[in-house]
Amino acid sequence: MDGLSDDEGAIVAVVREFVDREVRPVVRELEHADTYPERLVEQMMGMGVFGLAIPEPWGENRVSAQCYAAVTEELARGWMSLAGAMGGHTVVAKLLVDYGTPEQRDTYLPRMATGEVRATMALTEPSGGSDLQALRTTARREGDEYVVDGSKTWITNARRSQLVALLCKTDPAATPAHRGISILLVEKGPGFHVSRDLPKLGYKGVESCELTFDDVRVPVTALLGGEEGQGFAQMMRGLEIGRIQVASRALGVGRAALEDALRYAQERESFGKPIWQHQSVGNYLADMATSLEAARQLVHHAARRYDSGDRADLEAGMAKLFASETAMQIALNAMRIHGGYGYSTEFDVERYFRDAPLMIVGEGTNEIQRTVIARQLVKRYRLPS
Repeated sequence: MDGLSDDEGAIVAVVREFVDREVRPVVRELEHADTYPERLVEQMMGMGVFGLAIPEPWGENRVSAQCYAAVTEELARGWMSLAGAMGGHTVVAKLLVDYGTPEQRDTYLPRMATGEVRATMALTEPSGGSDLQALRTTARREGDEYVVDGSKTWITNARRSQLVALLCKTDPAATPAHRGISILLVEKGPGFHVSRDLPKLGYKGVESCELTFDDVRVPVTALLGGEEGQGFAQMMRGLEIGRIQVASRALGVGRAALEDALRYAQERESFGKPIWQHQSVGNYLADMATSLEAARQLVHHAARRYDSGDRADLEAGMAKLFASETAMQIALNAMRIHGGYGYSTEFDVERYFRDAPLMIVGEGTNEIQRTVIARQLVKRYRLPS
């Protein structure tokens, strides 16, 4: 793949082989049973997938954001839930690398690189959705501790993560509101409750949970970076790689749907010829492949921008918006091409159709993405006063 080093290309190839050999033969049974893919996740740990964002001296296999996007696409091509199992973990790793104190990095990153410690981020609240500045979870200072109260929802891997990057208000009276927001690195303990797993249309296998915090006490040293009021800016940078990751998941789902549709359109005949030769089906395939490649170019452009160190919220937002809408359309068209079989649970196409909407609403809804894109466009191309 263009832009990847030889070593990075080899990593992507290993993940592609893993998906073809280990994931695709078992995914339908696991997904329909909503079974956590313990063995597959252990294999991902062995391949170093959970350490792809962690540099030396804490990790061994740090890769570019472009390589990370390609790995995510391969995993999602096999099963989108596998990419979800490492998505939030990577965002937390990036937050620690970029903003953690030396002690925080040394404590968590070596074990996160191996997957021994898995992490997730807790942003969304039941009444807040994508409006992160309106969050109500608070952390009040008492001596050498913070006392946390509040709730979060739609937290992926909450039961199996040992570390939670919790977005909360350390100064609820701050004006503007984002100046009172911090990130705490919270481990499970008294008062920390995983209250329930949320039932979902798709995105099966990995859990999405509601969390409650009832006088949860964490040491002051759990404050990311050691300075209050920096959490909103820190998380906005973290969400850049998070949105690139979600966009890459969409690429994987869209690619799987396109590949299945291409295969079926060559095998299935009607009126004496393969159905791809019918203009209506051929046009679907042409549009699906073209839009998927356009989405991939947007995603890798965003990844290169991220790697440069420049702000990438505009590019990541565009990639997430376009790739997720593209995956949804490709999944629908793949179902059309399969006809009645596309609606059958004996084919994978119905799973793609159920998984694709997550990327439209996850990591900030696409309606929010459009707002982010518009704001950044005006910021970058502001008229002279």
